[in-house]
Amino acid sequence: MGRGPSIEARKNAVDARRGKIFTKVIREISVAARAGGGDPAGNPRLRSAIDKGLAVNMTKDVIERAIKKATGELEGIEYEEIRYEGYAAGGVAVIVDCLTDNKVRTVADVRHAFGKHGGNLGTDGSVAFMFRKLGVLSYGAGADEDAITNAAIEAGADDVVVYPEDGAIDVLTAPESFDAVKAAMDAAGVPPELAEVTLRADNDTAVQGETAEQVQKLLDWLADLDDVQAVYSNAEMPD
Repeated sequence: MGRGPSIEARKNAVDARRGKIFTKVIREISVAARAGGGDPAGNPRLRSAIDKGLAVNMTKDVIERAIKKATGELEGIEYEEIRYEGYAAGGVAVIVDCLTDNKVRTVADVRHAFGKHGGNLGTDGSVAFMFRKLGVLSYGAGADEDAITNAAIEAGADDVVVYPEDGAIDVLTAPESFDAVKAAMDAAGVPPELAEVTLRADNDTAVQGETAEQVQKLLDWLADLDDVQAVYSNAEMPD
């Protein structure tokens, strides 16, 4: 019987993954603070980025240092927001949001990922029209459907989606209403497990077998790149 990876190897892998998550959150905090100021009370994007940091156990000192670097109180790196669009295997649409200090490196990495996994990088707008921006407040399996639905209606949410296979629930809202709806759900005693403004496809593209494996490998590869903040697709994967 083969042995699994050692405790040290597993710990190193976890630490590396945690480091990547921290890197992505710090970049988001930096860009949000530079664009809208260092006060989260008046900067919803920064407030959301800080929440992400706290959710992954980032210390307040690290968060404050990132804000100070972004607002010029400390010397820091300036990141640029770039979006890439393309197609994965099977005609699956993919959007890749990046924060980078080196566009040449980033586009090379993204293009290589698409090419390596049977896809191709497209032009601006080639797939963006297939997606819409919305706020999503997610609740796990076994959530209290009645309490969440009633609170969502009272909060002014656009829709409540219940997934019959496990009882998970998504509360959907317009991006501009996201903060108010989230605050109202928190106040009603039904805080979401995950809350974010994201992109969702209007229609999914089903993929199976080797094509589905190729698509998943591309999405995982892209998400693991340091310069990539978020990856969206309209892939419908097999169960």
